[in-house]
Amino acid sequence: MNILDPQGPIGAADKTILIDSVAIMLAIVLPTIVAIFSFAYWFRASNTKAFYWPDWEYSGRIELMVWSIPALTVILLGGVAWIGAHQLDPAKPIEGPGKPRTIQAVSLDWKWLFIYPDQTIATVNTLTVPAGVPLQFQLTSASVMNVFFIPQFGSMIYTMNGMATRLNLRADRPGTFGGLSAHFSGDGFSDMHFDVHVVPAEQFSKWAQDASTAAKALDERSYQELAKPSMNNAPAIYRLADPDLFNAIVTQKLPPAPGAQAGVIGAALPGDADAR
Repeated sequence: MNILDPQGPIGAADKTILIDSVAIMLAIVLPTIVAIFSFAYWFRASNTKAFYWPDWEYSGRIELMVWSIPALTVILLGGVAWIGAHQLDPAKPIEGPGKPRTIQAVSLDWKWLFIYPDQTIATVNTLTVPAGVPLQFQLTSASVMNVFFIPQFGSMIYTMNGMATRLNLRADRPGTFGGLSAHFSGDGFSDMHFDVHVVPAEQFSKWAQDASTAAKALDERSYQELAKPSMNNAPAIYRLADPDLFNAIVTQKLPPAPGAQAGVIGAALPGDADAR
């Protein structure tokens, strides 16, 4: 999950913003550190050349330096954040070869559900995507608020019950990468992570075809069982029996999981109410 080893255009842009921001802030940090040791050395008791001005009140040059450097730093940081925030708008489509793949992500207690509406399949705690192809994520939560984050792809985004958010990403080369929940959500939060398998486009098509014949089907009834709080869930693959399942979750046609209902949390898992 090394954010300094990005695997897509969004992650690479995030890395650039991070490095630029650190470099700009060092314009204050480094001189301050140097000044601390310089003052301590120069004004030591044994230095007879150092002198003290008890009546000194004001220096225009020092005031200019003290205010101009922080002001320039804020302006530069603000510019980097402003430009980057618009260029990396999560809902902004990403260019790439092939048709974008739509993936619907649902944060549950305490696992991730991924729905592939075009391939009519769904997975739990595992995500497989084609390399180089734009990925259009639609995200929601069936329980408490959470955060979807694949560090090497960039751009974490919140998932919230009763609404859908959008996120566009792209993985440029095959490999296995880590994804996780970046927002504390209760007892099983620490194990709420998943592997992202980036494979060549032709291999993804074969994987999707094989997955569509999975023995387990995901519909309203099996989803309600899946949505119950549970921890350390092994990766699983389902064939999607209800293509409108994601919309039913977003519009709350399917009731929220116990974690999103006041007064029921404590009944789900002891001690969970305080954590939430």
